[in-house]
Amino acid sequence: MLNRKAILALVRHGQSEWNAKGLWTGLVDVSLTEKGRQEARQAATLINELTFHIAFTSNLSRAHQTLEEMLTVLGLQLPITRHQALNERHYGIHTGKNKWEVKKQVGDEEFHQHIIAGKNVLLVAHGNTIRALVKHLEGVADDKIAQVEIATGEVLLYHLNRQGKILKKESRR
Repeated sequence: MLNRKAILALVRHGQSEWNAKGLWTGLVDVSLTEKGRQEARQAATLINELTFHIAFTSNLSRAHQTLEEMLTVLGLQLPITRHQALNERHYGIHTGKNKWEVKKQVGDEEFHQHIIAGKNVLLVAHGNTIRALVKHLEGVADDKIAQVEIATGEVLLYHLNRQGKILKKESRR
């Protein structure tokens, strides 16, 4: 068990009502569209061979609804931690701070302990939150991170060793 690797699955929520309208959503709590629910179910099928031990999501409905759709398809009942640090960054607790500070509050403190323990973590959040985590995990430069696109319903899988070093990365759509 000591050498067991862990998996961190980062999933952007499915299409929301405001995504469909092309509106910047931030902390406005909008629901998924039917397309968003389908994207969530599709995302689950992309990782159905994996077992997860815990799930994290933001406090916003679109992320939580995505997670619930995924768990239903996966047939899983996991402990779920809803955390405002995973909310979209624009009006959240990170307002006025460098957006990459998220890694200090979320990446290391919240679920890093589960990675060290060799547990697989399912995290469903928002585009900018996931970009912050990608920046931390992959060491993406400040001037390059804006080019990182994460589609609604996209799954980024990181196979990590117990120190949090990436062994393998996959993108599934």
